[in-house]
Amino acid sequence: MFYRLLEALDRKVGFEEAKAHCDIPCGIYDPIVAQISALTVVRMLDLMAAKEAEGGEKNAAFYNSMSRYVAVKEEHAEKVKSEIRVIWGDFIKAPQLEQFPELHGLVHKIMMLGSKARQTTDRASAVELVESVNQFAEIFWKVKGLGVHRAKYPMAPNLELVYPNL
Repeated sequence: MFYRLLEALDRKVGFEEAKAHCDIPCGIYDPIVAQISALTVVRMLDLMAAKEAEGGEKNAAFYNSMSRYVAVKEEHAEKVKSEIRVIWGDFIKAPQLEQFPELHGLVHKIMMLGSKARQTTDRASAVELVESVNQFAEIFWKVKGLGVHRAKYPMAPNLELVYPNL
């Protein structure tokens, strides 16, 4: 009954819909999604370069593959930005910013590199995005009281990621 009352009131008044990472402070944050997304950006750029290097006729199959690579690259560059923004905005608080004053600049750099990854095919900037997200992950795990280690991701593009010592 209460639900129907609120629904009727909403239809009449038209409350603005709220959106959030989650409805309650769940405390479940992990930079791995941003890290994998940054790797995906580099991988898509590598696939684009390989397809271009194949040469041959630029036919429908070529353009189909390239457009799919571009779409995935842009989606994952935006996902990097979103994941970092959520952790930075919802998890990081004043004490962490005091302990790691470089966080503001690092997050801004990630936002700029994520945008550049969407706008260009600059592989060096995409690799820099991966490294910047790794730096963020390192700080994140330190805030959580965990040490970290680096290891090469076992699949292309075989770049290093930061992992927590669990």
